[in-house]
Amino acid sequence: MSRLTIPTPAAAQGVIDALYADLGRRLQSNAVGVCPVDLCSAFVKLCHSQSCGKCTPCRIGLGQLERLLEQLLDGDAGDGTLELIEKTARVISLTADCAIGYEAANMVLRSLKANRADYEAHLAGNCTAHFDAPVPCVTLCPANVDIPGYIALVRAGRYADAVRLIRKDNPFPSACALVCEHPCESHCRRRLLDDAVNIRGLKRMAVDNAGNVPVPESAPATGKKVAVIGGGPSGLTAAYYLALMGHAVTVFEKRKQLGGMLRYGIPSYRLPRETLDAEIKSILSAGVTARTGVDIGTDVTFPQLKADYDAVYISIGAHTDNKLGIEGESGKGVISAVQMLRAIGDGDMPEFKGKDVIIVGGGNVAMDCTRSAMRLGAKSVTCVYRRRKEDMTALPEEVEGAIAEGCEVMELAAPVSVELDDAGAVKGLWVQPQMISNISRGRPAPIKADADKQLLKADIIVVAIGQAIESEHFAANGIETKWGRIVADMDTFVKDNDGVFAGGDCVTGPATAIRAIAAGKVAAANIDRYLGFDHKIGAGVDIPAPPLSPQPPCGRINLPERPAEERRHDFNLMEYPMTLQQAAQEAARCLRCDHFGFGALKGGRTWQW
Repeated sequence: MSRLTIPTPAAAQGVIDALYADLGRRLQSNAVGVCPVDLCSAFVKLCHSQSCGKCTPCRIGLGQLERLLEQLLDGDAGDGTLELIEKTARVISLTADCAIGYEAANMVLRSLKANRADYEAHLAGNCTAHFDAPVPCVTLCPANVDIPGYIALVRAGRYADAVRLIRKDNPFPSACALVCEHPCESHCRRRLLDDAVNIRGLKRMAVDNAGNVPVPESAPATGKKVAVIGGGPSGLTAAYYLALMGHAVTVFEKRKQLGGMLRYGIPSYRLPRETLDAEIKSILSAGVTARTGVDIGTDVTFPQLKADYDAVYISIGAHTDNKLGIEGESGKGVISAVQMLRAIGDGDMPEFKGKDVIIVGGGNVAMDCTRSAMRLGAKSVTCVYRRRKEDMTALPEEVEGAIAEGCEVMELAAPVSVELDDAGAVKGLWVQPQMISNISRGRPAPIKADADKQLLKADIIVVAIGQAIESEHFAANGIETKWGRIVADMDTFVKDNDGVFAGGDCVTGPATAIRAIAAGKVAAANIDRYLGFDHKIGAGVDIPAPPLSPQPPCGRINLPERPAEERRHDFNLMEYPMTLQQAAQEAARCLRCDHFGFGALKGGRTWQW
C-alpha cells in the first residue's frame, strides 16, 4: 500500500470553489441600502461555517452571536440585547485562536458602532433600511443619471433620445462618456451572473451616433440673476440648469477658456479638445453668459457679486498645487502637475523632448502627467510612488496603460530631496526605499526601509500629489473655510451667507468630474427654490420596455485602445468606440433593474427633478 499519493482536485472541491466565486460576486454587487443588521448576521453565519471547531470562542461564541442577531431581526430581542451582542463579540475577539473568530467578532463590533441607529431600530421592531432608488447603478451615480433608461435607448438605436435622457441629469454626456470613473458599475447586478455592464462604453455609443442634439427650450425669463464663480464642470452644470429654468446666469472664469479641470487637468488623448468645446458650446446655447479671464478679488470682488446678483454659486475647483516639502524643490526643472496640465490645456506644450522625467504621485493626475510626458517626447518617464503599485488611487487601467506605453512605475520609493547642479537646475531625485507596514485606512502604510537612499537621474520633476484651493479672498469676505476648503452643507448652502452656495472640488477637495457635476445639479435646484421658484427639469423621452428573453452568462465588451507604440507618440484619442454589433450585445446584458423587481414599484425612475 502506498505511503503517499499525488493530490488531485476533487469534483466536490471544484463545486465549493465555484460557490465561493459566486459568493464573491454577490458581495461585490451588493447594492446600497441593504439592512446592515441582516448583512452582519449573514457574515457571522458564513464565518461560523468556516470554523474548525477547535476553540470554544469560535465554535460556541459565533453561534451565540448568530442567535442574538436572529432574535434582533425577528423582533424577539429584549432590553440589554445590544449590550450582550457587544460583550459577546468583544470576548470572542480577545480569546479566539484564529482569524476566523476574532475577525468575525471585530466585524460585528465595527458594524454595531457604525450602524447603531439601525440596531436600535430593530430593537424597537423596525427596520430602517430601504431603497429610495432601488436601481444600484442609478443610486451610485453621483448625478443619478437614468442609466438603464439610456442603455435601453441605445439598444433600440435611439441615440439622440439617449443623449436627451442623460442631459436631464448631466449636461456633459460626451465628456463623461470618455473620462468618467464609472462608479455606477461597481455594484451592477449583472455581476451576479458574470461582469458589470460597460455603462461608460454604451454612453459613448450614444454620443458618437446621436448627431447634433439641441438643448431643451428654456422656461420664460424669471428676472432673477445668478453669478457662477468658476467655469468648470460644477459651475457650468449649475449654469446650464439655471438657464433652462429661466434665470439669467453669468459664469466668471479666471482662465482664458472654460472647462476647468476637464480642460486643464485631463489631456486630450482622453478627452479631445474639440469634443469638450462642442459640449461647452451646447451648454452656453441654453442662454448662459460667460466672462473668461476674470479674477475674483482683482477684477471683481465677491461682495460686488453678492450686491449685483440675486444668488451666487462658488465652484472655483482646486487649481493650486501642493508641495513635497523637501530640499531642492524650488530648483529649475521642478514643476507641478497643475502647471504642466494647464499648459497642455492651453496648447502650450512643455519642452520634454529627449529628457529624463520623473513624476511623483500615484493618482489619476500623476498618470495623466506620466503618459503626457511620454507623448511630449521624453527620453524616459518614471512615476515614483511611496506605496505599492496596487495601492495607487489611479485607475488600474491607467497604470497598465502607462506601463504599456513605456513608462516605468517605481513603487515603494519616497522622495527625500532634489539634487541640483551649480546653476540650480535639477540633476536628479533622491528617494528613500520604503516597506509596507500595518494597514491604515484600508491600505498598508509605508515606513522607511533599512536600505540606502537612491539617486534617480532627472532633468524634470513633476509633482503630482494633489491640489489645493484658492479660497483666501472668500475667507476674507465672510465665507467659512476649513483646511482651505469652503464649508457648505450637502444642499450646497453656505452658512451665514444668504444667497450664497458652493460645491464641487472647492468644498470636497479634488474629486471626480461626475461628483462636481452632481454638486452643480444640486446647487441649481436649491438656488431655484431659494429664488422662489420650483422649476422642473425633464427629458420628455419614453423608455422602451425590456424584451422578455433569457439572460445567459455573457462576457463584457471592453473598449479597445490604439496600439501602445502608436498612441504614445501623439495626443489623439486613444480609445476606440464599440461597433454596432458590440453595443447591441452589451446593451442586451442590462438586467433592467428599473423595470423588474422593486424598481418597478418605487424609485425605479425619476422622470423629472
